[in-house]
Amino acid sequence: MLHDFVRTSLSAEELGDLLTMAGFELEGIEEVDGEPVLDIKVMSNRGDGLSVFGLAREVLAKDGASEPTDLYTRAAARFYDLGVDGPANPASVAIETTDCARYACRLYTDVANGEAPAWIRERLTRAGMRSISLLVDLTNYVMLELGQPLHAFDYDKLAGGRVVVRKAKEGETLTTLDGKEHVLRSDQMMICDAEKPIAAAGIMGGEATEVDATTTRVLLESASFLNTSVRRTRKQLGLSTEASYRFERSVDPEGVVAAILRFGELLGATGSAVVDEFPGQGARDPLTLRPARVRQLLGMDVSDEEAETHLRRLGMDVTPQDGAISVVPPSWRPDIVREEDLVEEVGRVHGYDKIPETPVKGTAMVGGPQGLLLLEDRLREAILRLGYTQTVSHSLRDLHPLDSPSERTGPRNPGSPEAAYLRNSMLPSLAEAAVRNGGKDLRLFEMGRAFDPQENRHLGLLSTDGAGFFGLKGDLIAAAQSVGVTLTVRAEGTDPRFHPGRFATLIAGSNEVGFIGQIHPEIAQLAGLPEDAVAAEIDIECLLSEASPERKLKPVSRNPANPRDIAILIDRGVPYEKIEQAVETSGGDLLEKQRLVEVYTGTGIPEDKHSLTIRLQFRKLGGNLTDEEANQARDAVVTALADLGGAMR
Repeated sequence: MLHDFVRTSLSAEELGDLLTMAGFELEGIEEVDGEPVLDIKVMSNRGDGLSVFGLAREVLAKDGASEPTDLYTRAAARFYDLGVDGPANPASVAIETTDCARYACRLYTDVANGEAPAWIRERLTRAGMRSISLLVDLTNYVMLELGQPLHAFDYDKLAGGRVVVRKAKEGETLTTLDGKEHVLRSDQMMICDAEKPIAAAGIMGGEATEVDATTTRVLLESASFLNTSVRRTRKQLGLSTEASYRFERSVDPEGVVAAILRFGELLGATGSAVVDEFPGQGARDPLTLRPARVRQLLGMDVSDEEAETHLRRLGMDVTPQDGAISVVPPSWRPDIVREEDLVEEVGRVHGYDKIPETPVKGTAMVGGPQGLLLLEDRLREAILRLGYTQTVSHSLRDLHPLDSPSERTGPRNPGSPEAAYLRNSMLPSLAEAAVRNGGKDLRLFEMGRAFDPQENRHLGLLSTDGAGFFGLKGDLIAAAQSVGVTLTVRAEGTDPRFHPGRFATLIAGSNEVGFIGQIHPEIAQLAGLPEDAVAAEIDIECLLSEASPERKLKPVSRNPANPRDIAILIDRGVPYEKIEQAVETSGGDLLEKQRLVEVYTGTGIPEDKHSLTIRLQFRKLGGNLTDEEANQARDAVVTALADLGGAMR
């Protein structure tokens, strides 16, 4: 069949190698009745390769020594030499769905539906198809030749002599040629007569209009259907045919009438005038191909003239244009939509084997996470160093007292009540993890996605170890500093989940990034947590938008540290932020770090004051720090706190 379209001296093995290099992989050659049959793998976006004519086009494009036959030339001209005119066609066609781009039909009368000629039956058998009857065999043979599926209806069984391409009505039925009855759905495209569905469009005909030995008038259908529509209906009906296989990979709409004309030529009959409805007709927009881009992507020297020649041999309309090439892809190549597709076509024809061997060039990328992922890793590591344990939980869950007050969303069909909602906060999962582990003396955190209401990365922290609000606050500030963010705590805002007097908003730069607070005693009781449990939640993406990937380093002292604890009595109304700043400023270079370790109120403490125990760690770079030096640095801190109204206890 290939030799019918191409005059070539290449053997079957050589043709297989050529097609493989063109992108149509040869999977094997089988001898059937002494004739080599090539088994070609065709990719899902290359429906044009599912025909002898299409593969002949590839051979002619790749092999300059091969020549087209007269049959190939006539097929390329759509067989219009045979003419589309004739006696009036009594059948009418109506297309009522956009899933059908083109529908054509022709009526043949005085047909004797006997046995197909021996040579056609032999070729069908070699191609893996069984011979059925003259009319059916001819439709299959033309499909093998041109890639266009055809279907023959017994016109005398067609109600009203009318063809309507439409979506099925819910509950309609169709008995297909395999004898199975199907209850149809409203999203399935059908070929109908004036009364009922008579064929599943692009898949299989119906039993009611089947051609048989008594058929004398045949209405031959040739059409172009939307590939996704055929695939959907085929899967729903549980059918798979040679026709559906081709329609799902796209059929050339310009070849619809050509297949009818070729059928008539093989049948030896002219038939009526062709009825041709083509609502999907339209010119394709040209693409611009830059020859320099071809050479850059392929890595080989392809001249402008060679690129133009290769594309023309593939049937494309090529026009040189100001140092570039304007290319209109042919109707049988819907997969070509961008410049890179054209570059691939040039490479296929020119030959990938001509790409020169050159040393690999490139730039070695820095290993490991980069950008926001790197900053998030640093944040995680900092929290781990502060003594927190990381937990990981599922983003689908049930309702919980610690859910954010925002509206909850979830999947339409949840697998269980425990997975009915997308979490809008990290705190419920942390609370459940704490309860499973005894509830007390825990420091937990989790980083993951929350939906509040938009999907964002969140960091949640929960502490039940007695460190309280200020301990968690210090940890948050230290963790933020690890990514170069200065976190500010403002005593403002409210949240029904938290104690009204022990809640604050977290600010980074000018952005509100989260909150911190002591969980309300009633909510804590409902969640199974201690009354003094504190928690915080931060929008990671907002926090890291203020971060800097650069780290500031300073020398590390080899000398031991000299810690000092101070306890001061100070008014509750003094923000701890001011206390921290005073300690930081007065401690000087010797102060390595500070930490609030206890807040005491009760016996011996006035109601408007509280006692703060602050641990100061001093260290000298390059020498041992004496007790006298450490005491002097401590006294400087005490003096600074006295300016804020603090007194040593």
